[in-house]
Amino acid sequence: MLGLALLPAARGSRRPEYGGTLRVELRAASVSLDPREWKAGAMESATDEKMGALVFDRLVALDNYGRFQPQLAAEWSHDAGFKRWVFTLRPDVKFSDGTLLSAADVATALQPSLPNGQQITASGNSVVVQSAAAMPDLLEELASGRFFVYRVQLDGSLMGTGPFFVSETAGGGRGPSSSTIAAGDSNLAASSPGVNKMTHLRFRANEETWSGRPFLDAIEVTLGVPPLRQLLDLQLGKADLVELSPELVRRAMQDNQRVWSSAPVTFYGLRFDDAQPAGAAAKLRKAMSLSLDRQTMANVLLQKQAEPASALLPQWLSGYAFLFTMETNIDRAKEIRATLPANMAAGADPLRLRVNAPGDLAKLLGERVAVNARQAAILVQVVNRPATRSANNAATASSDPATGMHLFSWHYSSLSPKVELESMVSTLNFGDSAEAAASSADPEQLYAREKKLLEERRVLPLVALPEYIGLSQNVRDWMPARWGEWHLADVWLDLPEPSPAQPGNSNATATPAAQPATASPGAKP
Repeated sequence: MLGLALLPAARGSRRPEYGGTLRVELRAASVSLDPREWKAGAMESATDEKMGALVFDRLVALDNYGRFQPQLAAEWSHDAGFKRWVFTLRPDVKFSDGTLLSAADVATALQPSLPNGQQITASGNSVVVQSAAAMPDLLEELASGRFFVYRVQLDGSLMGTGPFFVSETAGGGRGPSSSTIAAGDSNLAASSPGVNKMTHLRFRANEETWSGRPFLDAIEVTLGVPPLRQLLDLQLGKADLVELSPELVRRAMQDNQRVWSSAPVTFYGLRFDDAQPAGAAAKLRKAMSLSLDRQTMANVLLQKQAEPASALLPQWLSGYAFLFTMETNIDRAKEIRATLPANMAAGADPLRLRVNAPGDLAKLLGERVAVNARQAAILVQVVNRPATRSANNAATASSDPATGMHLFSWHYSSLSPKVELESMVSTLNFGDSAEAAASSADPEQLYAREKKLLEERRVLPLVALPEYIGLSQNVRDWMPARWGEWHLADVWLDLPEPSPAQPGNSNATATPAAQPATASPGAKP
């Protein structure tokens, strides 16, 4: 199921066509186009990254065959110890305003995103990344996550070299004055996360992009659209690309909608907190682990649209996740519970589970965890928290009672297993930071590191979910990466010619600038 396109048979082969507007609907109420603001692991940052890829480029990219491909870097090399990397930039790359990209631009943009100890400097038409420690996975780092190249403008907005640029916002203005676009926020300033009013964001094709003009004239994004509304708009032909929540996937497929699924990219787990004595008790953590029925969570609660998780990193990223197992044994959980004080996680002092992850799905998982725990005589009280853009890292209010567990979500963003694991450990604070500093990208050592974390049971995996996308029949050459990265610059729209009697179809009419004869040099054939 995972990583495959669940699509009807394609129509007859046709040459790609220029023109048209791709209509995209997203659940997120706001979007940030500033990689410096993105929070590691946050669901919101997954949306930010997809939108950022329209505007910005990276030095390198990874294709679906596991091969690194040049982007802004035309070539690269490293020393024998992987401690010094040199990236030679592609010549004559321009930002969307027509100004040339420089090595200094690249160094300035990437330095804030590099881990401590890694330094990047400009040298002629190249950039050099250097570290005292080996960086064998540097290409994986630079090909994913927040490692986009941009230039900061005088007004604080960011300029990119990507295939599109932001041309219109909710208020109809041209050229964003801020990097955060929120639903119901026409001036693009940071707004309240509680705003639910839908708004639009429009991207236009960048004629100056080094990779050649994209086929689409524009991409129109609507923010803050509820899941059911997205599916209805797809069915009614009001949207071309929508996000499908897991509970609506089967319904969409029964309606013969085109549905694509990625590899598992979103992880749900439990993190224990020593603030409550029950959460600090190693035996209780073990009993909790044995009580969890992950198969039922994935197959019944999530209607087989998820996988039971036994590791922190998915198999497609680490290569060793299959070596881990998570046992469910209620009888053994009861035995361990019986050896603990009777008043622990019971009666007037239940084990409090705070649901930090946003969305109804997280609340359902929290309730299922409580049901499983009750079967092992462990009383769990679920405390839901309103979702915010930084829900995973939100601090507990001083008036809140102590919490022993947190249900969190984590969106995988890095293609480096080491970077992803240590980012999760440091952000969620369930491991030894000293070990993180000394950790290696070697698979055997990385496996040992994750094995130790799981054996400590400070964090318990629950389930891992793919991303599901619904597509209209006219979307062609939809070829995203299996880890969820979209490639909308390659997409084109297969639409009938407009009737003379019915002009004005924005999806069917190409502007003169969109015709192949007037496309910029290097345009796609």
